[in-house]
Amino acid sequence: MIRKGFFVCLAAAGLFTVRPMTADAAQISLALSGGITTSMEEADASDDEMAEVLNEVVKDNYTGFCIAKVNSYVNVRSEPSEDGEVLGKLYDKSVGTVEGEENGWYLINSGNVHGYVKNDYVAIGVDADTLAQEAGTRVAVVTTETLRVRQDATTDSSILGLIPMAEELIVTDETEDFVKVSIEEGDGWVSKDYVDLRTDYVYAESREEEKARLAKEEAERQAAQKAAQSRMRSQSGSGTSGNSAPALGSGGGSASGNAVAGFASQFVGNPYVYGGSSLTNGTDCSGFVMSVYANFGVGLPHSSTALRSCGYGVSLADAQPGDIVCYSGHVGIYVGNNTIVHASSPSTGIKYSSATHKNVLAVRRIF
Repeated sequence: MIRKGFFVCLAAAGLFTVRPMTADAAQISLALSGGITTSMEEADASDDEMAEVLNEVVKDNYTGFCIAKVNSYVNVRSEPSEDGEVLGKLYDKSVGTVEGEENGWYLINSGNVHGYVKNDYVAIGVDADTLAQEAGTRVAVVTTETLRVRQDATTDSSILGLIPMAEELIVTDETEDFVKVSIEEGDGWVSKDYVDLRTDYVYAESREEEKARLAKEEAERQAAQKAAQSRMRSQSGSGTSGNSAPALGSGGGSASGNAVAGFASQFVGNPYVYGGSSLTNGTDCSGFVMSVYANFGVGLPHSSTALRSCGYGVSLADAQPGDIVCYSGHVGIYVGNNTIVHASSPSTGIKYSSATHKNVLAVRRIF
């Protein structure tokens, strides 16, 4: 449904935008490739009537913004048929544009993929407008050396937490001068003067892009596994002591991953220090992950944002001990039984938490 106070413009090039209007001039304007323009004054039409007009015009012209609605992905094919060559994958909530329709298939553009997708798996018109509000992820990139996240939307408010340069935080709310971002300590406010804002969307992945990504991930996995095996052989017999990780010994996960989880767990109770990387004297969240993996010969970045691209992605449901669980501005190591070990905050230090204590952005496997 189109909300009052907005209009939708689908340009000839297929671009879809939602723009604010004045409260007394709300109207729907469609500029399609065929030159069709339909408008309704708010005083003369209900939201349902405006939505119906929008859907009919868009579906008649098959031009404009689209969003995938699938459980995982749908294949994009070279022809409007199951026999068509697979050109790429359109993942759930991937965005693109529709160029035409043929025999129950849409011809779409998304990322570097141009081909056909069954109509059942793509939303257009008002359906796409509704999904679009969920598809984009608003991101704040830290542009100052140390960002102070505050309790309220004022520079005089108490400090909730500190975030280093270049970290990317998920935005949960926005005003003219401030954005609300999610960090380990909770949701707080930062001035727009100290962040760059963008909106991220998911696009289709071509076969070539998928092949290159998988090859890169496999090469990194093999290198990490080799380094870990070499380091573990050199440390054989030295042993470790301290806390045990929950659910270890249950048989889940690789030997290397379980070793990482077990090693990380012995530091529970040690202090959190912003910017630190000492497992005994104090470390922050990404320094903790970096230092734990360094013990196994694996070099990782000291950045929670950068860690979201290391190794290869798995779902939280498939997480195994040793996997890196990534959040907005935070990161931890999965130890099993829906539990992570992480350098949480200055007040709590290194501890165990539920893996779902915050919204999970990614789970990355190194081995």
